[in-house]
Amino acid sequence: MSVNDTAEPTRRDFLYIATGAVAAVGTAAFLWPFIDQMNPDAATLALAEIDVDVSQVAEGQSITAKWRGKPVFIRQRTAQEVEEARTVDLGDLKDPIARNANLAGDAPATDENRAAEGREQWLVMVGVCTHLGCIPLGQSGDYDGWFCPCHGSHYDTAGRIRQGPAPTNMDIPPFTFTSDTTVRIG
Repeated sequence: MSVNDTAEPTRRDFLYIATGAVAAVGTAAFLWPFIDQMNPDAATLALAEIDVDVSQVAEGQSITAKWRGKPVFIRQRTAQEVEEARTVDLGDLKDPIARNANLAGDAPATDENRAAEGREQWLVMVGVCTHLGCIPLGQSGDYDGWFCPCHGSHYDTAGRIRQGPAPTNMDIPPFTFTSDTTVRIG
């Protein structure tokens, strides 16, 4: 070991460490705006979940709520509509499986799976035709469900495609009943 070799850090070592620390902080400060812009804004987060009061919806009536920029149809179906939907032979359906994994998952298109368990009279679905995104008219069409005037798709009272160019059933968003009169969508 020579006279100039010491175990103590030198001024040069300190400058290397200080320069590296400043470079790391500068890089982080430069990258932060790019990383932060990937987070959803407050308006998007506010629309992630909505609570809808359904206390004024009588049997046989529908209301429309807005969720994530899309209309959501909430209908209190009559006992006759629920029974008619249950008696449909699944072999007659154009789309017997719900294929949108983002919303409904791969649930069979039986009436029970398109409504909340124990609340089969309530139907909550995204009110957008699955063909080209038009808004269907309620209580219309050959099956007294929804009719898309753009290209003639007919949906039944459970939102299942029965006739026309639409490839799949109308989507069911994630929803729960937080009380007897409030539906949380999202």
